[in-house]
Amino acid sequence: VVPGRVIKAMNASWHAECFLCEMCKQELADTGFIKNSGRALCHECNAKVKARGLGKYICHKCHAMIDDQPLKFRGEVYHPYHFNCSTCGVELDANAREVRNRPGLAKNDTNELYCLRCHDKMGVPICGACRRPIEERVVTALGKHWHVEHFVCAKCEKPFFGHRHYEKKGLAYCETHYHQLFGNLCHHCNQVIAGDVFTALNKAWCVHHFACSVCDQKMNQKTKFYECDLKPVCKKCYEKFPKELRNRLRRQHEAAPRRAPTPVE
Repeated sequence: VVPGRVIKAMNASWHAECFLCEMCKQELADTGFIKNSGRALCHECNAKVKARGLGKYICHKCHAMIDDQPLKFRGEVYHPYHFNCSTCGVELDANAREVRNRPGLAKNDTNELYCLRCHDKMGVPICGACRRPIEERVVTALGKHWHVEHFVCAKCEKPFFGHRHYEKKGLAYCETHYHQLFGNLCHHCNQVIAGDVFTALNKAWCVHHFACSVCDQKMNQKTKFYECDLKPVCKKCYEKFPKELRNRLRRQHEAAPRRAPTPVE
């Protein structure tokens, strides 16, 4: 027996305060409900479920289905025509831009919407990937601006996060996939080596770019050179090094016999 006011619904009896929407937990006794897949839902939640099934959104303001592109603002979706540009007052469309998180103010305190024209006049960069405003750190590459997390390798899609990238035909690649796809890069000019490859110190060089790191004298396969801090040094420059430094370099070379052969005194 259910004492007090009784709600007869869903083949059961309920206290009024117990008969709730199964999604938002709103009381349904006075607002009415809709049975959806065996669940009691309020009208708003039922509309959301119906819209989701159609791949659409429900406007957070008027609770009607959004047939065209929605406008996203402060984490919710709306019909764009509910808003006007904060600068010129024109009715907005789905291309409107939200500006938020200004320095010194709490999140959402100054969220404002602007039409695309007024937003562009503000000089806020737009991400080349998501087409949304960039309000924090900006990466500039390939002639565009990017959110840090959206500037990724075209092959593996991993963000560079400040690490070196290589450009080819308008796309950016990490070092691994650039080598896999396009071959050796010259350590000096950072370009693909089209002709003969000079390999030294575990790096690849254009033949005419392999030179002493001290005096810039060009060297070839027959030139005697030394390794210093992973850089090539010609014999003439090496002999000008202090004896203590040369002895230390020799000891380092002798302690690492598996490294690429490097001439020593």
